Amino acid sequence: MGYRGKVGEQERARELRAQSWTLEQIAAELGVSRSAVSLWVREVEFEPKPRQWSSAVARRRGANALQERKAAQIEALREEGRRRVDRLSTREFLVAGVALYAGEGAKRDGSVVFANSDPRMILFFCSWLRAFFDIDESRLRMRVYLHEGLDIEEVTAFWADLTGIPESQFTRPHRPIADPSIRNSKHPQGCPSVRYSCSTTHRAVMGLVDALLELPLALPG
Repeated sequence: MGYRGKVGEQERARELRAQSWTLEQIAAELGVSRSAVSLWVREVEFEPKPRQWSSAVARRRGANALQERKAAQIEALREEGRRRVDRLSTREFLVAGVALYAGEGAKRDGSVVFANSDPRMILFFCSWLRAFFDIDESRLRMRVYLHEGLDIEEVTAFWADLTGIPESQFTRPHRPIADPSIRNSKHPQGCPSVRYSCSTTHRAVMGLVDALLELPLALPG
């Protein structure tokens, strides 16, 4: 599912990615978040190519040359990571989701709850929950933590499109007042919390978590 109203930006992001632009560069060019760009271009083949600068430009940029090398290395290692992970088998998908919930999910009995500001994490969790458990879609709920001054309607549409959870199943958002003297908001799409109220499902998830954490480790070497 896509980010409603951002079709033009998605197409432009794919074009720039095909030209070896980094995720950070594309996000800055289009004025969107890096996480959104990552979702839009994940199917685009990418070959990292550090930008070439004339000696005069390089001198003016100074320390930015190091930043360019750092960005190129990060992109290269991301691509290596994708090659190493490749595709998940059904069992690997199950275990990856269990590990994710063990670290980020709610442990109190009664409801499966997962919160994260990264759209990739939320999409992974929702896909995992639906794949391995008998979910009643009408019982899924989402609540967004979003600072005052940010567009709640646009953010709600984004998360609804991404997760397939209808906007009618979003509960009242939490709207804290940002303190500009402390920090600027780093999460323009807020931090959503997905809740599925079902004790049986939560106990099944926690059973998998316990099984994973109690396994003997077969360390390499």
